[in-house]
Amino acid sequence: MKQIVTRERNKTYYRILHLPLWLWVFWILPGPLTYALFTRGPGRANWIWLGIVLAVCLWRGWRGRLPGVEVRPYVIYFGEDRPNLPYRVVCYTACWIDLLAPYVLNLIGLLVAAVTGRWRLSWDYAHLYWPLAGLIVLATICNLTPRARRSTRREGSERAWFYVAVWTVVPAQAVAWAMWRLGAELHWIPERLIEARLGAFLAASIVLLSLGLTGRLPRTERYDADAAAPHHL
Repeated sequence: MKQIVTRERNKTYYRILHLPLWLWVFWILPGPLTYALFTRGPGRANWIWLGIVLAVCLWRGWRGRLPGVEVRPYVIYFGEDRPNLPYRVVCYTACWIDLLAPYVLNLIGLLVAAVTGRWRLSWDYAHLYWPLAGLIVLATICNLTPRARRSTRREGSERAWFYVAVWTVVPAQAVAWAMWRLGAELHWIPERLIEARLGAFLAASIVLLSLGLTGRLPRTERYDADAAAPHHL
């Protein structure tokens, strides 16, 4: 086993800084609602959902029942076989939904638009988001979702996979959004804008995924409990 934490208690600022992360994770969890937020601006449903999420996260944070908001660290050693806590399972399953479902739908939307010239993201989010989310929940039930498994034994590698996804998905979608804004400012024709967005999306994804798999991005180095030695993904 490899010890990764030496402190007995998490510092107050450390706990507070994690709380907004979980507010964001659960606020954007209902994908169709979040899609409407980014396309039409905040509506009544967005504010109601934000109020619910805020109340629940503050309550759970006060009780120390969110990852990183605990009074004491839970995972202290990589390779230690401890039962995963239910709130960690729920939180990291929600994270994977936030990461993978929009990424897949945006990629599908860009590919379809590049081939047909038609945008269908609204339909995709309305009809495909929750089935994709359901697949991730099913993976958790089947003990396959990294960081949401029943044991923390493989946390050293599962954390790396999680951060590879974060480093790949978030910047790639930000780059595609920035290209959309740039294209609008430059008055590109729709076909050129679609190609530029898809190209930027794929290029960013490939570069960042490669860097993550080779352990060149923060927290993407894997510690294999079976090999008992750190190595790159």
